[in-house]
Amino acid sequence: MLRSDPNTNTITQGVDLVGDVMADAVLFAKEKTAQSSILKDLGLDPKGYLLATVHRAENTDDATCLTNILTAFSETAEPIVFPVHPRTRQKMIDLGLFNPQSQIRNLKLIDPVGYFEMIALEESARMVLTDSGGMQKEAYWLEVPCITLRDETEWVETVEAGWNVLTGADGHKILQAVQTFRPPLEHPPLYGDGNAAKTIVDRINRNSPRR
Repeated sequence: MLRSDPNTNTITQGVDLVGDVMADAVLFAKEKTAQSSILKDLGLDPKGYLLATVHRAENTDDATCLTNILTAFSETAEPIVFPVHPRTRQKMIDLGLFNPQSQIRNLKLIDPVGYFEMIALEESARMVLTDSGGMQKEAYWLEVPCITLRDETEWVETVEAGWNVLTGADGHKILQAVQTFRPPLEHPPLYGDGNAAKTIVDRINRNSPRR
């Protein structure tokens, strides 16, 4: 039974810290990445490319932000694999920036891929550049440095741990981070150990009234 402190309205009993079920999914998918041929299909070498995604309205609906981000991408010295979200694709078309036939210098524009393929791309990337909240956590679990193309993040723990850096849509900050950002050797466990689903089921069964 849940109990709370009437003075602070804080729940004090009946709460179990089980971790994040998203970690369960990532670890499960990681076991399947060896079966993926996406790196071979795209001609990529492990740790020989960056992986980028951009889809949030704050970046795609603002022509200046989107242009700054894409310009920074094009000025990096490394190849960038960019699965283009439909929202972003349309905005790029509207701005005259989307032309798969004449790739933007080092930018490899591809269609969105499935979950297992995306985890394979994330795991083998040297670095991830994204405005996705989910990818920030996935990158952390996969021990891949992350550049977040936002001015804030819900997952402040990844920044505090030194594996995530915020640049917003500032092209200079993006380029500087690509060139200089290196995570620490320490990689503290965050959001559980990948057994959240099992723990949840165990807790429910333990606390369920017997018939």
